[in-house]
Amino acid sequence: MTESLHGIMGASQDGLYEIRTKAPGPAGSLPLTRDMLLNAPSGELFGLSQNVGMGWSPERLGGKQYLILSTQGGIRREDGTPVALGYHTGHWEVGLLMQAAALELSSRGGVPFAGFVSDPCDGRSQGTDGMFDSLPYRNDAAIVFRRLIRSLPTRKGVIGVATCDKGLPAMMVALAAMHELPCIIVPGGVTLPPEQGEDAGKIQTIGARYASGEMTLEEAADLGCRACATPGGGCQFLGTAATAQVVAEAMGMAVPHSALAPSGQPMWEEVARQSARAVTAMEARGLRMKDIITDGAIRNAMVVHAAFGGSTNLLLHIPAIAHAAGLRVPDVQDWTEVNRRVPRLVSVLPNGPEYHPTVRVFLAGGVPEVMLHLRSLGLLDETVLTVTGETLGTVLDWWEASERRQKVRELLVQLDGVDPDDVIMSPEKAKSRGLTSTVTFPTGNIAPEGAVIKSTSIDRSVLDSEGVYRHRGKAKVFTTERTAIAAIKTGGIQAGDIMVLIGRGPSGTGMEETYQLTSALKHLSFGKYVSLITDARFSGVSTGACFGHVGPEALAGGPIGKLRDGDLIDIVVDTHKLEGTVHYIGSEDQPVSPEAGAEILAAREPHPDMKPDPKLPDDTKLWAALQSVSGGTWKGSVYDVERITAALEAGKKALGW
Repeated sequence: MTESLHGIMGASQDGLYEIRTKAPGPAGSLPLTRDMLLNAPSGELFGLSQNVGMGWSPERLGGKQYLILSTQGGIRREDGTPVALGYHTGHWEVGLLMQAAALELSSRGGVPFAGFVSDPCDGRSQGTDGMFDSLPYRNDAAIVFRRLIRSLPTRKGVIGVATCDKGLPAMMVALAAMHELPCIIVPGGVTLPPEQGEDAGKIQTIGARYASGEMTLEEAADLGCRACATPGGGCQFLGTAATAQVVAEAMGMAVPHSALAPSGQPMWEEVARQSARAVTAMEARGLRMKDIITDGAIRNAMVVHAAFGGSTNLLLHIPAIAHAAGLRVPDVQDWTEVNRRVPRLVSVLPNGPEYHPTVRVFLAGGVPEVMLHLRSLGLLDETVLTVTGETLGTVLDWWEASERRQKVRELLVQLDGVDPDDVIMSPEKAKSRGLTSTVTFPTGNIAPEGAVIKSTSIDRSVLDSEGVYRHRGKAKVFTTERTAIAAIKTGGIQAGDIMVLIGRGPSGTGMEETYQLTSALKHLSFGKYVSLITDARFSGVSTGACFGHVGPEALAGGPIGKLRDGDLIDIVVDTHKLEGTVHYIGSEDQPVSPEAGAEILAAREPHPDMKPDPKLPDDTKLWAALQSVSGGTWKGSVYDVERITAALEAGKKALGW
């Protein structure tokens, strides 16, 4: 029914026209001095007027000012029920963390300020046009966070509260760029799994499983209702959201044992108070972000990422953090070397071998527990400073003997009957359980610049006795994710196929995340016998023989964009040596060498159906161009201002402008 104008405007209500044109204003007076009036910028003086105008007591204006930034989304009533929904659970409760931090700051005489830059949900935008804005959002949000920080010139430090796939990396990138300020990250925690049901990763495959006859409509509806068992926090698996929390703590940007805390619970809220105390202590000691984010801190983050078996999306974010901090940006060789040296120690969703949810990793000791094992192997730089003001070595000494460590590990046994040493394993135990290192970077005539696969998550049953994955098969080429998922749902993909999804890199889609494909392959009975190759990227929860980040991307002339249906592809990945190749080798009737295959691809025209997505927004086209000039995805998809400026100047000269 269409509302009439009368219905829209509504009937008059009592008091509606009781309007004032003046008000007495706040009581009291500003704590001004002669020196302030003579020398302070007018903005600082007017800021005091606005502070009391918002209700802050004039007597409390003299404290040091701190800015709390967050990715909060949605509108909650006091009892937690929704007035307006957020994009995802990860930012639904972080306002409680902001409140706890603010109260702690004010109790210590500080003056807290707060600002918000909400973030999208990769899970909500899977398979939709919303994915075109996912990765580009990170750079945009980091820019806005930095602008908000600079727009409060009187702040003495910054607390960043964030949780999920793009919001937390954006916050880390922004704070890493604040070289002369004390800053700290408050990880937003994780949601709990249902007592009976499926985790938030598996539940995203209900469409594919229903279409394949592997579940009923009633089962899909029932399981889908319970998947997010609590209303706040990032997903229950070690995807990009959880990995970003782990990396923030590993880098020294967050207080010890703060990553992966269960959202909404007392220990989670206490992290905010601890962080408020830490940032004021940093300010008092003169510690700045340039003291925390160092080459050693970046290296430690890479080591811990490997030990956890973290999301491949952090290969985009850690380099971006290093770039923001003005440090050397790690390259493929650095990642390969780290992953060859560092054993995977954590048994967690989605990697296994036991699929423990992230809250169990927290109770098993989280990041500091993993770092204890890494320290014993000599893999960490213990001299780096953390936001506690202490070195990493001192923090780990504290953790090893702490009551907190003892209590949380005991709780895991009491609550879930799980031995914490089965979740976070010693190097010896991990080796005996068959845990392999995390990431491999295959190359080949399809991916001359390289590709990425989380090789630790390839199903063990499809590896040979030496841990090598081999797949030779015919390509089925797709130029849109929509047609690819349709093929999976309608029987167009079978065991033994090699799916190739092209033109979905930065220039085509903003480098969309193709989790609906990888998740479907994981949870369909034949999926482990299918490989996927793409110039797009994957969700952190993705598993299987999935090769992403293929470079050069198809629309930049990469050979992946010249493949055709029926082409014979040969894949080899050694999950122990972390070596791999992805080659086009002709056809079943006429196989050729990889070298000859490279020549054939070089002479071919691009796939006739490949083109940038017609719905790609101009914002994302601009992002793609700027990050490409800045070094592309292998440099973290950053904006390198000097390279961009140089390219623009060269272009202006070439065009005669």
